[in-house]
Amino acid sequence: MPLPRERIYTIDDIYALPDGERAELIDGQIYYMAPPSRRHQDIIGELFATIRDYIHGNNGAYRAYISPFAVFLNENDRNYVEPDISVICDQNKLNDKGCVGAPDWIIEIVSPSSRPMDYNKKLFKYRT
Repeated sequence: MPLPRERIYTIDDIYALPDGERAELIDGQIYYMAPPSRRHQDIIGELFATIRDYIHGNNGAYRAYISPFAVFLNENDRNYVEPDISVICDQNKLNDKGCVGAPDWIIEIVSPSSRPMDYNKKLFKYRT
């Protein structure tokens, strides 16, 4: 008996998600994201404001973005992530949809439920 085929998803599948539903795509597999907690949002908001203000205050040419911000990894249609905060120094990585390639600096606010994804799958995808 043949084994069932595992479906490989693409960025088109991410864009086809219903409004309000968020997910990331790693190696063709979709990982749905739970809504962030209020504490998560407080932390990310304060960090983002501090980073953005520092960049602007020092006339930096860098750009900082807060999630949801699309990052397309590995230059293929099977990897899409949304870091909590992305800082891009190389403006050539930016297009109208987001960042092509890993940002120069990312920050993930890690919770117990996101720990395996953030410390394993996503970390190694950013490094490649």
